[in-house]
Amino acid sequence: MKIMVAYDGSRNAKLALAQTLTMFHCMSPKIMLVGVAENPRDSSDANEDLFQEEYEELKQALHEGLDFVTQEKLSGEVLLAEGDPRKMILRATQKHNPNLLVIARHSHQPDGGFISRSLNYFVDELDYMTFGSVSSFLARRVEVPVLIYPS
Repeated sequence: MKIMVAYDGSRNAKLALAQTLTMFHCMSPKIMLVGVAENPRDSSDANEDLFQEEYEELKQALHEGLDFVTQEKLSGEVLLAEGDPRKMILRATQKHNPNLLVIARHSHQPDGGFISRSLNYFVDELDYMTFGSVSSFLARRVEVPVLIYPS
């Protein structure tokens, strides 16, 4: 069994990876951690430097995730792509044909109280209506089962 996990090192991605390993460990799956670095919107030197910094941070996060997988005595690999995360993850599923794609709903901030959660819900809905989200894009287009963990 091959399980592809969209992974960026965030709190939610770490939780999704841990829950996935807990649920599927008995099946001894191969875990593919896929991360996508978004290209800068313009080609200034400052943006290129920022991109390289984010790329290296993502690469390090992916390898830390892989270390976690191997500590659980499972095999794994890292896939690192550049571009639009929605399209690159979709392309990775088409190329590697996993049995399951795991995605965590993205959050830049830790969970807060009721007001914070309400505001986050509103922002998530606004984001979905205006820009879409990686998880909703993939859930509609990917050709393998998708497991989406809530934030």
